[in-house]
Amino acid sequence: MPSATVPTPEFIAGLPKCELHLHLEGTLEPDLKLALAKRNGIELDQKTVAEVRATYEFDDLASFLAVYYPAMEVLRTEQDFYDLAMAYLRRAAADGVRHVEMFFDPQAHTTRGVPFADVVQGYHRATVDARDELGISSALILCFLRDHTAESAAETLESAAPFKDLIVGVGLDSDERDNPPLKFADTFARARELGLKLTMHCDIDQVGSIEHIRQVIEEIGVDRIDHGTNIVEDPRLVEIVRERGLGLTSCPVSNSFVTDDMKADEIVALLRAGVKIMINSDDPAYFGAYVAGNYVALAEKAGLSVADVVQLARNSFEASWLSDEDKAGYLAEIDAYVAANV
Repeated sequence: MPSATVPTPEFIAGLPKCELHLHLEGTLEPDLKLALAKRNGIELDQKTVAEVRATYEFDDLASFLAVYYPAMEVLRTEQDFYDLAMAYLRRAAADGVRHVEMFFDPQAHTTRGVPFADVVQGYHRATVDARDELGISSALILCFLRDHTAESAAETLESAAPFKDLIVGVGLDSDERDNPPLKFADTFARARELGLKLTMHCDIDQVGSIEHIRQVIEEIGVDRIDHGTNIVEDPRLVEIVRERGLGLTSCPVSNSFVTDDMKADEIVALLRAGVKIMINSDDPAYFGAYVAGNYVALAEKAGLSVADVVQLARNSFEASWLSDEDKAGYLAEIDAYVAANV
């Protein structure tokens, strides 16, 4: 049991939490990569888990993506996507995750000849089974690759339209350089017409970060912002997101890989300002920490209290796209957990 002020790793692991920034393709652990390669008759240069993990070396967003996308070659069938999602959901449940809204990148697969239906149906089947087997609820967010054309994003959205009941929202990820949010304004407007929620990556310390954050807030009109901690550079925008209750999905461990800083000071400043910032794992197979590990890393770096980590967990549910009734139920779980463990 934690002291009145210091959260233990055990307390953090058991704390009910919601994960809102998680790339399913970023949960491809080395052992599963090897197993899927064998299943699909793919010859890899790496033969052992250690050899696969040795390829996970990067120091910025571009070098990470250069490793990330080739690894997806092993994902070929609906069953592959199901197995990937189920492996993550089991790990998330063990970290106290009660609900997760998961990104997936269909263009990274359809451009390889994998049918869109196989991707989304494999992932969706895992969401159904995870609720039944693990008691964890989950939803899918279709992400467009921003270093592809706007036309490709529009075509992908139309391919997704028949499956829109399996998707809660759309997002925007990949290399942000020269790919501002407004490049995809028409596609996101169309997604809104289809009844989908909107979020966009505004990665940390990118060229034009603060302008991109302004675009997603004032011109795209997103429902949430992914990463986004550079918003501290503009107090006016901080006040807007606070007033609107827009969530910022921060990922401290991945931050420390793609820059030299996990952005602890910025995260804490936004938390203290009443912004709905929360903690997530991003691509945990590559960065070595699932969501509880991200909470622990930030708590140790920033000296967070029990009250701080509890507020981060509350923010995660409040910024989710769950119904008000479901949010209230999960927030009550947090209250009960704290009452029993503090």
